[in-house]
Amino acid sequence: MDDIAAELGMSKKTLYAHFPSKTVLVQAIMQEKFDEVEADLSRLKTKAGRSVEATLRNLLDCVQQHTAEIQPPFVRDIGRELPELFQVIEQRRRDLIRRHFGELFEEGRKAGVIRSDIPVHLIIEILLGAVQTIMNPPKLAELGLTIETGYSSIIGIILEGARSNRRNR
Repeated sequence: MDDIAAELGMSKKTLYAHFPSKTVLVQAIMQEKFDEVEADLSRLKTKAGRSVEATLRNLLDCVQQHTAEIQPPFVRDIGRELPELFQVIEQRRRDLIRRHFGELFEEGRKAGVIRSDIPVHLIIEILLGAVQTIMNPPKLAELGLTIETGYSSIIGIILEGARSNRRNR
């Protein structure tokens, strides 16, 4: 809290007046971050005239950009020190993926770029499982991935399997 107060140019007493504990402060920061991500993803999805593929690339870029702002030691410490908050963060991430990518995959199915023989909810669950398994600091380090390359690899692998083969239609 000393470092945060110094960075903000305020006393710890003032900081504690607004955030009675470190946990409350971290919760507020994470809420702000998720609100920001939600707004950006919603804005990207509503831009008219973009193809499903372009929108998907833009959503992925957005997720990568926001994720890059969160350093692996922060994620590790949250998981270790505040497991209940980590579970809330995991649930919010799952909700964002289900909502935004699920809607886009449904649009992609209608446009013929997402296979119709695989249920969208199954594609999303596979995506969620991969994200949950791989997108944590120890696993990323083990695989030699950064946060950015982890997300893009997961999405790339899943989408190449989910895309329709236009030659066979």
